[in-house]
Amino acid sequence: MTPPGTLQGPRTAERILGGWLGRIAGNMLGKPVERGDYWTRDRIDRYLRLTGALPLTDYLPEPPPGAAADFELRPEWRSCVRGRIHGSCRDDDVDYAILGLHLLETHGFSFTTEQVGELWLLRLPYLQTFTAERAAYRNLTAGLKPPLTATYDNPHQEWIGALIRADIFGWTCPGDPARAASLARRDAVLSHTGNGVYGAMWAAAMIAAAFTAATAREAVETALARVPASCRLARTVRRATALYDAGLPWSDTLTELERETGRLGWIHAVPNAGVITAGLLYGAGDFTSTITLTVRGGLDTDSNGATAGSVAGVLCGASRIPPQWTRPLEDRVRSAVFGFDGARIGELANRTARLAAAAPAGAGAWTEDPSRHPSRHRS
Repeated sequence: MTPPGTLQGPRTAERILGGWLGRIAGNMLGKPVERGDYWTRDRIDRYLRLTGALPLTDYLPEPPPGAAADFELRPEWRSCVRGRIHGSCRDDDVDYAILGLHLLETHGFSFTTEQVGELWLLRLPYLQTFTAERAAYRNLTAGLKPPLTATYDNPHQEWIGALIRADIFGWTCPGDPARAASLARRDAVLSHTGNGVYGAMWAAAMIAAAFTAATAREAVETALARVPASCRLARTVRRATALYDAGLPWSDTLTELERETGRLGWIHAVPNAGVITAGLLYGAGDFTSTITLTVRGGLDTDSNGATAGSVAGVLCGASRIPPQWTRPLEDRVRSAVFGFDGARIGELANRTARLAAAAPAGAGAWTEDPSRHPSRHRS
């Protein structure tokens, strides 16, 4: 196994670019149907059958005339369906990757949770935050400090927001999932507790592991070692893996996971981690299969597509992502982060690769300390 901190050079840089492209493409694929209480798995597949898009191998097609009554896409669909994409549209799933890059460039790998909050206030518009992030932002403006920013008047503490912020820590810690999880936790506790934090740690570790893993399955399992084995998120990921190993079809696996976790809601970190896991396992290393199965899995489709796309993009590298996903992006990203709108994807990836090459090896593997953070141990 490659020692942590030693992955450098063109191949690593190419995989980091693959992660950026995979995140953005997966996000764009899922964005038109992002509303899990309406866009169920059944509705998504009915839409794909109506538009002749099953099997799904490209961005979603635009709705045919008269379909709006039964298939209400998000308002942004006109800039993120096939044939209409000219660069990526703005989305918080990409904004946080950009903000995380700026965080590491500004404060380095020893950044504090307080510095994460300061950067939000300086660079991120309040109305472009949602759920737990908006609650934490409001708490920051009221003068609260972490960890109160995550717990005060915040009913979304275990939702998916911290998980979508985690990619940058995986990309900059290639082959070092322990350090990636540690960095992701430091970011996550600004706005989340419990499984919300564990989701971020798992995602960051999974992306870091993808640089050296032979398969998506190996990356998933390596990442599980970075979160408490008894937490609900870890149990759900293991359950998805067990159903896959038992030979259940993808749709039956998701039906079983929905039965077990659906009451948590469509934005909670736990059921979405199950959908991501199923997409990665049944996608079997193929980029297109991975992101399309993940998005067809429903719930928070753009966030799940983005995370699965990031893992798959790192696994295969930018050059092996099929061009129908990357060409329409035109190497350009829209962003609400001040100073980054219209940034070039390749330049963001180059800056990320420079951080990865300069990162200290083995900095700060996370260890469990129940006495310090009792609220993190919800199951």
